[in-house]
Order: sequence, then C-alpha cells, then structure tokens
Amino acid sequence: MISFLKTEKISATFRAFQNRNYRLFFSGQSVSQIGTWMQRTGVSWVIYTITHSPFMLGLTVFASQFPSFIFSLPGGIASDRYNRYRVLLLTQIASMIQALLLAILTLTNHYTVAGILLLSVLLGIINAFDVPARQPLIHEMVTDKADLPNALALNSSMVNIARLIGPALSGIVLVKWGAGICFLLNALSFIAVIISLLFMKLPSYSAPPVKNKISSELTEGFRYLKNTPSISITLLLLGLVSLFVLPYNTVLPVFAKVIFRGDAATFGYINSFIGIGAVAGSVFLATLHPKTDLKSVLFISTVIFGIFLILFSHMSNFPLAMVFACATGFGMMNQTTICMTIVQVESDKEMRGRVMSYVAMAYFGMLPLGSLLVGTVSQHIGAPDAILIQGIIALVIAAVFYKFLRKKKTETFIDREEEQEAENLVLEKI
Repeated sequence: MISFLKTEKISATFRAFQNRNYRLFFSGQSVSQIGTWMQRTGVSWVIYTITHSPFMLGLTVFASQFPSFIFSLPGGIASDRYNRYRVLLLTQIASMIQALLLAILTLTNHYTVAGILLLSVLLGIINAFDVPARQPLIHEMVTDKADLPNALALNSSMVNIARLIGPALSGIVLVKWGAGICFLLNALSFIAVIISLLFMKLPSYSAPPVKNKISSELTEGFRYLKNTPSISITLLLLGLVSLFVLPYNTVLPVFAKVIFRGDAATFGYINSFIGIGAVAGSVFLATLHPKTDLKSVLFISTVIFGIFLILFSHMSNFPLAMVFACATGFGMMNQTTICMTIVQVESDKEMRGRVMSYVAMAYFGMLPLGSLLVGTVSQHIGAPDAILIQGIIALVIAAVFYKFLRKKKTETFIDREEEQEAENLVLEKI
C-alpha cells in the first residue's frame, strides 16, 4: 500500500510528461539550458579574468539583460499577434548564431571586452522576443490544463538542473580547453531544442481577428495590469527582488578567486551548489497540491532567500559556504518561480503575451540595473558586505509585502477552470 502511494506521488510529480509536446520541449530545452549556463559562466569568468573589476561584471550582466527590458513590450505584442511557435523557432536559431559568433571570436583569439559586451547586447534583444513567446507556448503544449502548474514547476526544475550541471561543466572546460569551447558547446546545444520544436504537433494557429495599433495594445496591457492587482503586486514584488537581491550572483567570481582563493572550477562549483538548491526547490514546487496557497510559500521562500544570503556573505569556510549557497538557491528558485506561476495562472489567454512581457521588464529590466548597482557597491565596500546588504533587503521586502501575501489564498488555475466550466454549463442551459 505504501509502495503504491509513493508511486502515485511520483507520477503526480511528473504528470505534465503525459503530454507529448511538453516531453519534446523539456528534452530539447534541457540540453540547450545546460549550454546557456556554460556560456554565462564562461563570459563572467573571461570578463573578470581580463578586468579584475566587479563593476565590469555588473556591466556585462547589464549588457546582456537590459536590452530585454527595452524590447520586452514589442516582444510581448509579437507573441500575442503572431504564431508563438514560429517566433520561438526564430529566436532559438538567432541565439545559436550569437553563440557561434562568440565562439569564433574567442577561438581565433580576436575577442575583446567590447566585443563580448556587444554580443551580449544582441542576446538580450533576442531574449526580449524569446521569453514572451516561450512561456505562453507551454499552455499550448499541455492538453490537460490541470497539468499546467506542474508543467511550469517542471520547467523551472529543468532550468535549475541546467544551472547545476552547466557551471560545473563550464569550470572543467574553462580550465582544460578554454572559453571558446564553452561557447561552441552552447551553440551546438541549440540543435537539440530546434529539433524538438520541429517534431512538435501543436494545434493549428489561428491569427487574432483584429490587430490594433501597437500603442493601443500597450495601453490595453497596462490597463489590464492596473485592474488586476493580484498580477501587478506580484510583478512589483518580483521587480524589487530582481533589482536589489537576485543580482548577488554578479560578484560570485570575486568569491571564487579572492575569498576562496580558487579558479574557474571553483566558480563553477559555487554556481552548481546554488543549482542543487534550485533543483530541490523545483522538485518541492512540483510536488505541491494544485490548491496550495502559493502566496504563503512565496513569503516563506523570500525569507529563506534573505537569511541564507546573509549567512553566505561572510562565510570563508568553503564547504559550509556551499551549504548556505544551496539553501540560497532553494529560496531564490521558489521565489521567482512562484511569482511567474501566479502571473501566468491569473492572466487571461489573450493578454498572456503582454503580461509575460511585463514579467520580462520586471525581471530582465531590474536585474541588469541591480547588477550595475551591486557591482558598483562591491567595488567600494567589498563583495561580502554587498551580499550581506542584499540579504537584509530581502527580509525587508518580505516584511513589506507580508499583508498582501497573507491576505487571501491565491486562486488556482484549476479553480478558474472549474468556474469557467460552470459558466459554460449555465449558458448551455439558457
């Protein structure tokens, strides 16, 4: 009996894999995300090795993510106006070309800080169109909409498993073969996701009947957020955390090289231990009951994130610091994933692309600004004190949003589906 219950729980944890399209997407993205994390780790290490400047680390993150903030609204409109499948296919091909250019420059020894920053800007522009198309497309991959929260949680677990494996592999490759091979492997990894997309069988695309002016659609999206506080307040919380807390990883190369007196492999291990915690968080979210109060979990996760950042900030013992890094990853992953889940579950279908563009603004817009801020502050007071302050800010944010997070239980996707079915039945009787 116990064995049967365990089997049922495991199958419930991975229930979204019953959908063929989602299985294909998950498989292809798993390979691609590992390559992405290898490239991110490689770029940060190369920049710090050349400049030895925490500020330049922040500038690199800014260059790769702030363009996503600038172009996120056009990206959201493109997602709502056009076939998201085709948009995603184009962004994956463009990302592969960007990684290939970075690899060629590095392998031929023609790379410079300016060149890396320029290609980082290009990737940021691509991501502005990729994110608003990729996240809502998951809705079309899942035939049973009750599996959607599970699919979103598994999607986060896939990203964080990549965060666990990618930096560790990157550290090994950087030491043995150099950054160029890291970037080349990332370019090759996009082949997997492109193949997975080509093998999908999605419902036939039907274009929106009416296309308003871009300015009208932007205004409509903003008005929708204003009238939906459950989404707008969640986005505000995500934006504040992205600005002041999430950029802690900007200065991790300083910890690897200066605090722990290590090399590229050490930097990879730090990121991987954060990834272990993030994977644990993903599995935890995937096992939650569909009617779980996500706002309560969001509050607790933000507190965990802040506490363990504080503990990590001044820990010079490497093994113990990795325990704290793991717990930090757990809180961080839960915090960001729950915010995005609440936003997607609460948003209407016709507004989903634009809403996800606002998510990109809150995340990709604030994170690069925060990276510049953290890089500048750590340049003056040191990386440990900068991360200490970030941990304290996380606790302050949790306290400020406590009333909202404990106000009432978040309506689940299943609740909304049941309500819609009831309305349909009433209409049929009429």
